[in-house]
Amino acid sequence: MNTNDYMIRLEKKEDYSEVESLVRESFWNVYRPGCSEHLVIHRLRDDPAFVKELDFVMKKDGRLIGQNMFMKTIIEADDGRVIPVLTMGPICITPELKRKGFGKILLDFSLRKAAALGYGAVLFEGNIGFYGKSGFDYAGKFGIRYHDLPADADASFFLCKELIPGYLSGITGVYQTPQGYYVSDEEVEAFDKGFPAKEKLRQPGQIF
Repeated sequence: MNTNDYMIRLEKKEDYSEVESLVRESFWNVYRPGCSEHLVIHRLRDDPAFVKELDFVMKKDGRLIGQNMFMKTIIEADDGRVIPVLTMGPICITPELKRKGFGKILLDFSLRKAAALGYGAVLFEGNIGFYGKSGFDYAGKFGIRYHDLPADADASFFLCKELIPGYLSGITGVYQTPQGYYVSDEEVEAFDKGFPAKEKLRQPGQIF
């Protein structure tokens, strides 16, 4: 892909509305009927854990086609330590350009920037089939457990990438999702009224 085909830069305030519409289009009916991610990103920008230096948009031919963002969070280690880490997302590419390589370019760019800022690791929920290509592995292999998940439950959705090699060596513990990611159905419903109407559908593969 020619590097002149796209650009990645930090999100600006004037991008907010367009980014939220992009996120809504990208996630609509994917994980649930409708989606909540556009409200999540709207809320997270004002969260103290939000990392404004890692809030990126991707543009192609002057049009917004993708975005990614990061939040600070922690691992509560079994030995009592609190280990600072990052979590990531929402991350998305406009639906008509998915599976064309833009998502991996945006992801890898974002991870390099996070590493350059000195962050040690990224943990989040995602598909190993895609994120494994950028160096993510199952978080369980690092000794990190997902909060509130029973020991015998499937944790294959919970992924990790060390940005500093060995950052999680000798650490076992529980990862905590930042509270800003949690929004109620009622809040989503109210926020969604500010966007064009779209049909909510129950589809195969949805998890909520």
